[in-house]
Amino acid sequence: MKMKKHQKHTNIAKRENGNFAPNEVAILGAKCGIIADLVRHVSKELSQFKLAYFDASHAKDVEENGLADFTFHHEGNLSITTSGPINQYVQRIQFSQYDYVFINGNHYAGNKQIVLLDPEKEASINKRIDQITDVEFFVKLTEDIKPFQALQEKFSDWNKIPQYGIDEIDNIKQHIFKLMLATIPKVKGLVLTGGKSTRMGADKSELEYHGKPQKQFVKELLENQGYKTFYSVQKDNGNGDEIHDTFFNLGPFGGICSAFQKDPNSAWMVLATDLPFVNEDLVKLLLQKRNPSKVATTVKGKGKQFPEPLITIYEPKAYPVLLQYLAQGYSCPRKMLINSDVEIIEVDDHLIRNVNTPDQYEAAKKEIIN
Repeated sequence: MKMKKHQKHTNIAKRENGNFAPNEVAILGAKCGIIADLVRHVSKELSQFKLAYFDASHAKDVEENGLADFTFHHEGNLSITTSGPINQYVQRIQFSQYDYVFINGNHYAGNKQIVLLDPEKEASINKRIDQITDVEFFVKLTEDIKPFQALQEKFSDWNKIPQYGIDEIDNIKQHIFKLMLATIPKVKGLVLTGGKSTRMGADKSELEYHGKPQKQFVKELLENQGYKTFYSVQKDNGNGDEIHDTFFNLGPFGGICSAFQKDPNSAWMVLATDLPFVNEDLVKLLLQKRNPSKVATTVKGKGKQFPEPLITIYEPKAYPVLLQYLAQGYSCPRKMLINSDVEIIEVDDHLIRNVNTPDQYEAAKKEIIN
């Protein structure tokens, strides 16, 4: 009899990560100052993205801080001086909010590399040759330099790997820009159907405004844009197009987190079924204005004070933020949006009207038909 292999921990889908960040590239092969200058120049040209630089301290004497120092600038910037253990799990949490992380590869290894070719640093490259596994391009510090012998031996196609001069900032920027575009998460759709509908007295997702159950209409709105779409439901019914709650009794918040638990690498476009005036144009507008560098892209009525969390694209970086709010005892997605870095699109108020009672349903149905 074949014994079933014991699994100690639950098998949960994990967000795709490098050594320290979801999207990272290590830059190595030159003095640290040259690497830092290159990162600064490129980052200035790519300011539309949220970028970070991971380096080691070059100070000779560093005292352990007994007090974490948080300095808030009047414009909202924050400077933090602290001490604590560094490991890949801590860094992945800290870097989860960044689109791309540059790593000083002289000190830390990244899953992709940009190799600087400095004639004075061949020995340093040879020392780290095992860490060089996926070279995006070479940067030449002198005009006639070629990849070193160790690099040629490791990469038989080395002459097909792009090479740029250290002053070709625009070409380097364009290459990195393409890398970043390739990491933009795909979008999936989530139709929220799990509400109790106590005021309506009926399942709001089954009500008809457009000649079919509203949940089907909303699902088709998303699928017509080419996105794989799921129903968010409370219980597991064994249907392939449903995601059942794994975060219980948390309403829409739980449905969104459950979707991220199923697939933490996709962005989730969330639509509720009690918003019958949402149409194809509004869906297209939200997708057109999507800003994946933000935590989410959401809509707000022109006459409303707060965004509508149930017509929103939540990026993968929203998942750890939602969990942080849950850890503080909050399960309101709107509260997270209000207090996070989000893209807000203003739309006419009537497009995002909720329908919660039988009278509102009858009035909305007549308005839509007419």
